[in-house]
Amino acid sequence: MWDAELDVVIAGAGGCGLVAALRAGMEGLEVGIFEKTEFILGNTAASAGMIPAAGTKLQKELGIEDSVQLMAEDILRKNKYESEPELTEAICRASGPLIDWLNDELKISMSVVTEFKYPGHSVKRMHAPPTRSGLELVKNLKKAVDQIDNIYLMKKSEVLQLITDDDRAVIGVEVDTPDGRQKIKAKKVILATNGFGANKDLVKRYIPEISNAQYFGYEANTGDAIRMTEELGAALSNMSAYQGHSAVSDGQGLLVTWGTIMMGGFMVNEQGNRFGNEAEGYSEFAVQVLNQPRQAGYIIFDEKIYQALLSIEDFKNLADMDAFKKEETIEMLADALKISGTLLTEELRDFNQSNGKKDRFGRENTAAQLEAPFYGIKVSPALFHTQGGVLINSSAQVLNKAGEVIPNLYAGGGAAVGVSGKHAYGYMSGNGLLAATGLGMIAGDHARESITAERVGANE
Repeated sequence: MWDAELDVVIAGAGGCGLVAALRAGMEGLEVGIFEKTEFILGNTAASAGMIPAAGTKLQKELGIEDSVQLMAEDILRKNKYESEPELTEAICRASGPLIDWLNDELKISMSVVTEFKYPGHSVKRMHAPPTRSGLELVKNLKKAVDQIDNIYLMKKSEVLQLITDDDRAVIGVEVDTPDGRQKIKAKKVILATNGFGANKDLVKRYIPEISNAQYFGYEANTGDAIRMTEELGAALSNMSAYQGHSAVSDGQGLLVTWGTIMMGGFMVNEQGNRFGNEAEGYSEFAVQVLNQPRQAGYIIFDEKIYQALLSIEDFKNLADMDAFKKEETIEMLADALKISGTLLTEELRDFNQSNGKKDRFGRENTAAQLEAPFYGIKVSPALFHTQGGVLINSSAQVLNKAGEVIPNLYAGGGAAVGVSGKHAYGYMSGNGLLAATGLGMIAGDHARESITAERVGANE
């Protein structure tokens, strides 16, 4: 019946799948990663590579006081206490050891982002590779996988179906490989296929408010985990949750870092008017941008912000492409952006005058006032990835509709329910990559430890 046998099968080779494989294979277990595309990318590669984590060695070296409890409380406060507290705390608990492991064991360089705090975080806890690029993180994870003989990575190999026994325990998978369909026996299966952002029908069904926005995630994220677990009676949770992004550069298709906002910039529409509190977060603000004329916004900032952000790879690439308009006066910048100079001038004056106190949108800006020369860029909103998915427990085990564990099955990253609550407002910066890498670690560890315990029990 079986074409091959492995200890652990992982569907998907993004950040979640690669981390899960590295953790599951630490003690010699045979691990197979099946990636349905020909590339090792995933949404992690499209991200800024920033993972929030509490209590890391890097934070302690900088004198940053943080804790699992504080991080979990920040996440829960942001999502209005709509995520499962036990799962939220479990992911936060894994975050510190995750970063230390990446740095110390895998030698993947990570550092604390100290330039500013992202929306919702009470302390500086975002950790990122030197280029602030998720692609760099994925490349380094793949490099680590390639160095381990007992981990096998197969591209162009889509996991089509979960195979179960008479007790509905998962015992393997069916995979569509370049050599034909194969049935792979496995002791544990981890779903790391991300969410359903590339599936327009599912997006319209579950998240209609963002369905007209462009999708800025990986094309392979079509809801495979939902499809495969449906037959097993798996429960779904918080399917209306998602991460939006308010700032995809017009013409270049690159993310404009929200540091432009958090360091003291603001956004207007084509009429030159601000239209909300940008600092609430780039996820929930995306719908507001979507509702503007021509579904466009314009980020306004200055020289000091520009110089501070050049260390971020996407930002520097945009600068090299001359994507930013730079002018000595705000009126000239308005002309360059083809928006109302009179209204933009008024917005700049009001924004600077509100410095240190709340403005009409409730934003409290404590950054330095904006000064000439000024910069601007046209942006549009996007759906980055979905945050709802298969219901799991704090060990990343998939649960059925009765709340019972489906034996031998795990899910992580966008395939599983995340920690962003029920809507875009619940997304806190880094939640997606935290769920990907954090749950990858949790699932990989639990699968490895379970198999080891089962072997010990069988030998007694």
